[in-house]
Amino acid sequence: MSDVLLPARAPARLRRPRPGGGWHRAVWRWHFFASFLVVPILLVLATTGLIYLFRFQLEPMLHPALMRVEQQPHTIAQPFSTQVGIVESAYPGSTAVSMTEPRDQHSPTVVSIVTASGRARDVYVDPYVPEVLGSLDPDRTLSGTAIRIHRDLMAGKWGDHVIEVGVCWAVVMALTGYYLFVRGWRARRRARRSKGSGARLRSRHALVGAFAGIGLLTLLVTGLPWTGFWGAHVQSLATKHGSSMWSMDPGAISNPTSTLDESLPHSHTQDVPWALGDTEVPSSQPPSGGTGAGEHNVASVDTALTVADQAGLRHPMTVALPSGDDPKGVYSVIGYAFDAPSDERTVHIDRYGGQVVSTYGYADYPLLAKVVSQGIGLHEGRSLGLWSFWASTLMCVGIIVMCVTGPLMWWRRRPRGAGRIGAPRGRMPIRRTPALAVLLVALGVFLPLLGVSLVAVLLLDQLVLRRVPALTRWFDAG
Repeated sequence: MSDVLLPARAPARLRRPRPGGGWHRAVWRWHFFASFLVVPILLVLATTGLIYLFRFQLEPMLHPALMRVEQQPHTIAQPFSTQVGIVESAYPGSTAVSMTEPRDQHSPTVVSIVTASGRARDVYVDPYVPEVLGSLDPDRTLSGTAIRIHRDLMAGKWGDHVIEVGVCWAVVMALTGYYLFVRGWRARRRARRSKGSGARLRSRHALVGAFAGIGLLTLLVTGLPWTGFWGAHVQSLATKHGSSMWSMDPGAISNPTSTLDESLPHSHTQDVPWALGDTEVPSSQPPSGGTGAGEHNVASVDTALTVADQAGLRHPMTVALPSGDDPKGVYSVIGYAFDAPSDERTVHIDRYGGQVVSTYGYADYPLLAKVVSQGIGLHEGRSLGLWSFWASTLMCVGIIVMCVTGPLMWWRRRPRGAGRIGAPRGRMPIRRTPALAVLLVALGVFLPLLGVSLVAVLLLDQLVLRRVPALTRWFDAG
């Protein structure tokens, strides 16, 4: 066989990374850096949310002398008007704002007051003796402190904005996490089989995230109406179009919602929404010849509770008490709707004759307010009874696990002594992928704080990190 001269082999070309691999690295990089902002905030929110979920178990354990009573033989509960009077006598100069019935025979009556110095207190009364057991500042209980941290990190408007930015980026982290879960399942399986370093932790992080991510997105979306920027602007937009996110009762003139139990309808405010501005405000009618609220009083808090019971409100009920110097004030009785937002209903009762002046409930809410009300129930783990309670508990635990395992994975794989953070290398192919650009713009429009922070991050990456060699190495931006 004769020798055949073969053409010289062309030099091997460098393989370009497959599009899938490029996407994987880029998404991983965004997931990695988003976690630096999101993890601390989610850890705080999940921990305080867990405390809030178990507030009815934790607070009685911490304050047993105040929150647990024993009925002695041959005793009956005294009239609520008597109990309110005892509280006002025990705290001279105070004003009783609202009263909540005992939850069961071992629970006290709770009377919320404003002291002479203007401070809010929840006063606990043994209904059988009756006597004042003591009082608490609702903002300084364990659950009250958890709520304040959960709301705005106890830092006011700026704390609220920090949480909102963290929530927005948590959406990004959840979406990128699902991409990594689907795209990397084969690699995780191979790593487990070869017993690679950190393979088990990585698999558990992905598995927990696959379930917790659904709950996380649900909690994030249902929590957005409370935010000071997104929530306020959406409410303003809704009001201009004749709707409202909140079930604002146009007739209620007091605020009975205590910090310990925020399951009461968020409807008691003097600010009447535009859509309900023409609704007649319910008021008591003093008898002819009466000169003030102190004369001709016929109805009492007990009357109000009896009338509300006849109207079908669920127990335990909360009564917003009329102001002593307002002759037209009404008793506003709020029915128990902890496990069913659709049962939310308030009955306004004349303080003189005891007749029903008006009612306002879930059926009267704008459609948007009904959706938000159901979302609040889901967010607080109470809409579906124990099912939603334990689902919310598992979600909080799952988020905490993710916030621990994520940084732990990075800590184990970080390049020691290399002078860099060990971030995945990759760029989002925004220019080559119009759909991605549309998605980012849509997210930025829907979540404005995300859009602003996203632009800031992109500018920082292009103008600083990739132009300063030391930063390029440290952030693996090359």
